[in-house]
This record gives sequence, structure tokens and C-alpha cells, in this order.
Amino acid sequence: MKLRKIHHVAIICSDYEKSKAFYVNVLNLKIINEHYREDRNSYKLDLEIGDSRIELFSFKNPPRRPSYPEACGLRHLCFGVYDIDEAINELKDKKIEVEDVRVDEITGRKFTFFSDPDNLPIELYEI
Repeated sequence: MKLRKIHHVAIICSDYEKSKAFYVNVLNLKIINEHYREDRNSYKLDLEIGDSRIELFSFKNPPRRPSYPEACGLRHLCFGVYDIDEAINELKDKKIEVEDVRVDEITGRKFTFFSDPDNLPIELYEI
């Protein structure tokens, strides 16, 4: 088996409209498809990020994340950006709180974190 790329990352949100607005209007991700699944009373929104996707799901009363961010399982979502200061300024212009910039002690690259509407940690990493 030869893995080629990450096809998608799936995110379950608690408030579909709020999360959809965040990922589309704040992060500027393009909508590929949006489906309402009546049998599950749930939405599935496919968003484009480069040649990968984010699948945003809604479910009624999903359980909360056990801790931040050291729970077992997926730790966080990370987006590569060319200019981290520009990206941070865009987020702050949209009233998104962003942590102070840190420097990766191994690569020397700058990175920071912010959160989506469900407090999912999202990293920006300067590439």
C-alpha cells in the first residue's frame, strides 16, 4: 500500500450554521457539496482546501471533546500558510482570537493556534 495524500478530515460540529459560516466566511474554504441527510437529521458539507477536503457534519447533541488538546485521538487541524502575520491579521479583522506566535524548536518555523466555534484547536503553520 502506498498512501498518496490526505483526502479529507471530518469534523462534527454542534451548531451547523455557525460552523458553516466560520469555515466558509472566516477561513474562506470553498463549498464543494452540501447534503441534508433526512434519515439522520444531519448535514454533510464538503469543503475544498487545496487538493484535500474537510467534511463538516452536524449531529444532534454530539458529545463534547474530553479535554483540550491532550485527549487521545486527533489532536488538531493544521493549515499551512505562506505569511503567518498576514493570516493572523485577517483572523483578527474577523474578530477571531489568536494565540501568540511561537517558533517550532525543530524547524524554526512560526506557528500559532486559534479555535473553531466548537473550540476545536486549529493551527496555522508558516511554510
